[in-house]
Amino acid sequence: MYPKELKYTKTHEWAREDDGFITVGITSFAAEELSDIVYVGLPSEGGKVEKGSSFATLESVKAVSDVYSPVSGKIHEVNHGLQDHPELLNKDPYGEGWIISVIPVEKGELNDFMNAEEYEKFVEEEKGK
Repeated sequence: MYPKELKYTKTHEWAREDDGFITVGITSFAAEELSDIVYVGLPSEGGKVEKGSSFATLESVKAVSDVYSPVSGKIHEVNHGLQDHPELLNKDPYGEGWIISVIPVEKGELNDFMNAEEYEKFVEEEKGK
């Protein structure tokens, strides 16, 4: 259900290491919970992010939600396509719906997060609440 090569946070972000960069997006569960995302407030390339801090805002027909960084570092790239096509977060959250790419300050920060199987169990518990 969730891509096995990714790591997951309890705030429903995913992260993937790509050639020393960390690509970050929201999970399909988060996208479903928000429903139709209509606006994405993106950070600036070159800016800094702190692990656990908000770096983007998503607005949907249901709610406004923050997106939190799983790592600390410098923003290498921002998916500007989301400004014109925020629906990519709903349609393809693990592909074209990625949000930022970060140059991490520390290696191994992703080791603290859940794998796909652990995240799936976490989501099931969340749904049960």
